[in-house]
Amino acid sequence: MKRISMRLLSFLLLAIWGCQTGNESITPEEARTIAKEAYIYGFPLVDNYRISYAYFVDEKNPEYKGPWNQIRNFSRVFTPEDKAVQTPNSDTYYSFLGLDLRTEPIVLTVPSLEKNRYFSLQLVDAYTFNFDYIGTRTTGNDGGKFLIAGPNWKGEQPEEIEKVIYSETELVLVPFRTQLFNPDDSENVVKIQEGYKAQPLSEYLGQSSPEAAKPIEFIQPLTPEQQKSSLDFFKVLNFTLQFCPTHSSEMELMERFSKIGVGANKDFDAEKLSPEIKAAIAQGMEDAWTEFAELKKEMDAGKVVFGDCFGTREFLKNNYLYRMAAAVMGIYGNSKEEAMYPMYAVDSNGNELDGNNKYMVKFSANQLPPANAFWSLTMYELPSSLLYANPINRYLLNSPMIPDFKRDPDGGLTLYIQNESPGKELETNWLPAPKGPFLMVLRIYWPKEEALNGTWKQPALVMVN
Repeated sequence: MKRISMRLLSFLLLAIWGCQTGNESITPEEARTIAKEAYIYGFPLVDNYRISYAYFVDEKNPEYKGPWNQIRNFSRVFTPEDKAVQTPNSDTYYSFLGLDLRTEPIVLTVPSLEKNRYFSLQLVDAYTFNFDYIGTRTTGNDGGKFLIAGPNWKGEQPEEIEKVIYSETELVLVPFRTQLFNPDDSENVVKIQEGYKAQPLSEYLGQSSPEAAKPIEFIQPLTPEQQKSSLDFFKVLNFTLQFCPTHSSEMELMERFSKIGVGANKDFDAEKLSPEIKAAIAQGMEDAWTEFAELKKEMDAGKVVFGDCFGTREFLKNNYLYRMAAAVMGIYGNSKEEAMYPMYAVDSNGNELDGNNKYMVKFSANQLPPANAFWSLTMYELPSSLLYANPINRYLLNSPMIPDFKRDPDGGLTLYIQNESPGKELETNWLPAPKGPFLMVLRIYWPKEEALNGTWKQPALVMVN
C-alpha cells in the first residue's frame, strides 16, 4: 500500500511541476524558454499557413485565389479592401500561385516582356524563405520555362527547361509582380499575365500522371489575434511542419521543441498540460513578443535594416527572430537584391508618426532612390499595416509619377505627408495620411549598388508646423 502511495505521489508531482513527452519531463522554466524559441521559429510558418489557407483552400474567403497549382491573375492593384497581407505593394499587378509539389514538379512558363518593364516571380517556401527568383533581375525579360521541384524529387532536367529550382518544402507560394506604368497600361499587363503558365511535369512532357498524393486534410487556421496568444498556435505549427522536412541544421532544435510537444504531426493538446506548464508556455509566447519589440526598436533607430530580414536560409543564417519580424511587419517581402524597403516609422526627432501632424520629405536632385527598375513610397494605417482609404484613392507616390510632380526650384523633389491637401498647387506631391498613427515604406525595386552598400541614404521625414 505504501509503494502504491509513493507512485501516486510521484505522478501528482509530475502533473504539478512538469510536462510528460515520451520519457522526458521538463520544468515550467524550461517549457517557457522552449516555447519562446518555438514561437519565434514558428510564427512565419503559422502566419503563412493562415494566408495560404485563405488563398488556396477556403473558397468562401474573400481572399481566395484558386486551387493549388493554378495561376490566378488580378488585373488591378492592391487597395484598402485587400486585408490578408500586411503592407502590400500597390505598384504592380499581382498573380498568385500556390504549389503543391508532393506528387510531381510544376513547370512555370513566362512570356517575353519589354526590356524596360519589371516583373518577378518570388518563390517562397513554407518557412517564408525566398529560395529563388524568376524575373527581370535574375533571368531577364526574354521568357523561358522553369521547373520547380519539391524536396524529394530525383528526376532529370527535361530539354528546353532553363533551370530546375528545388524547394525545401512541399508547399510553395509564388507571388508574381508585373509592373504597371500608368492606368492606360492595364491592357498590356493583362496580355503579359495571360502568358504566365503552370503545368505539372507529366502534362508538360505529354506523359501519364503519376499517382496523386493523398489529399491534405487542412485544419482551420488561427486569426491574426489568436496567433498572438492562443496555445493552439503550436497545434497549427505541428500541422505545417509535416510539409517541411527537417533541415540538417535544425535537428537538435526540433529535438528540443519536441519536449513541449512541438514537431511534425505531433499532437499538441493544451488541455492535457498541467496548469503550471500551460502558464509557462503562454509566458514563453509573451517573451517572444517582448524580444520582437526590442528588435523593432533597433529597426526604428536604424541599427537593424528591415531588408536584412528577408532572403534565403543561407542569407538569414537561421536568424529566426529576423524571420519572425519579416512576417509580422511585411510577410512575403522581397530579398534586398530584388527590392529594398527603407521605412519611415518615426520622424527626424525620433517621434512616432501621426496624421494629426504634417510632414514632408525632401529629395535633393541627386538623391532620388537609386533603382534599376522603379521606386515607390506607400502609406499604411496602423495598427493594421494596411493601405489607408482616402478621398482621392492615392495610396502611394512613385517614380513613374515623376513627370507629374512639382519640382523644387533647385531641381529637388518635396513630398507632402498629411491628412488634408497641402493646396491645389502641391497636390500632385501629396500622400494622404490617416488621422492617427501610420507607417510608410519606401520600396526600391532592383536597387542599385549605392542603395545596397549604404552609400545612398534616405532623407529624413520632417514634421512641419
